[in-house]
Amino acid sequence: MSVDVALQRAPDAEVFSQVMVVIPTLNEVEAIGKVIEEVLEVGVPKDSILVVDGGSTDGTVEVAKKYDVRVVRQVGRGKADAIKTALRNVNGRFRYMLVMDGDYTYPAKYIPALIEIAEESGSDEVIGIRLAGDGSQGLLYRFGNWLLTKAFNLIFGTNLHDVLSGMYLIRVDSLRDAMMEMGGFSVEAEIVAHMVSTGKSVTEIPIEYRRRLGRKKLGVRHGFSILWDMVRLAMRYNPIFLLFLMGALLIIPGLVLGAYVGYWYIFYGIKYYFKGLIAIMTFLIGLQFLGMTVLSLYMKRMEYRLRRAIESLHK
Repeated sequence: MSVDVALQRAPDAEVFSQVMVVIPTLNEVEAIGKVIEEVLEVGVPKDSILVVDGGSTDGTVEVAKKYDVRVVRQVGRGKADAIKTALRNVNGRFRYMLVMDGDYTYPAKYIPALIEIAEESGSDEVIGIRLAGDGSQGLLYRFGNWLLTKAFNLIFGTNLHDVLSGMYLIRVDSLRDAMMEMGGFSVEAEIVAHMVSTGKSVTEIPIEYRRRLGRKKLGVRHGFSILWDMVRLAMRYNPIFLLFLMGALLIIPGLVLGAYVGYWYIFYGIKYYFKGLIAIMTFLIGLQFLGMTVLSLYMKRMEYRLRRAIESLHK
């Protein structure tokens, strides 16, 4: 089913019966009311909405409670702890958990589409790929998100487009065994890493992304923090690839040293035998590691396919 078809269909109350909509907040008084109103307008019942507040001091909690939805105070700090708190508050009747930020950037009209596409495809996670509208994302923000997604794809051998999107639907059972060790804004990357590393299926659909209401919380420093967390995730979920990749970096000093030796020999006739030997050996060792890096990616993908085949036999 395409996203356009899913959006055109009239919302059915039955489609929300197994979905808990989780809205993490921290000082979102300007936006939270509009977000809850949109969620209610698409047909989500009040008892299927959970606002997880991280200690707001601007009246966010008071506004959310006016809509008679469930509001809980998260245990700990940061978005990762908000997701953990939500998991502890999702009871057995909910099959899915849909997470969306409370800053008005994600239109609630995509909730039915995410649910129906998950049901149709059998995916364990459906991610909304953000299509930026006017002024919703700056050039630096878009570049940083693109770069981090490319880094994730390289590390985990995936081909995703927006691993850091703040709107996604996920099967509760698939998420409960995630370690959830990363903090802050890296939680989305950790969830996807857990999914792809345990053979779970991940689907993406395009969604609109609007200008947020209220003060921005994400800065350049958070981008570096997320990148470092991705490296830490690689050590947990795909350590062989990371170690081989680090070894493959020997190609760079080998090429630099080889260029140095070649320069002095070609233009001045000076022969550096020992340095030349080191350059060749370093380059060849790095080349071997690069080959093993590619091989480790293929082995990981084979592991994914085997996991899915085994799981299908048990269904």
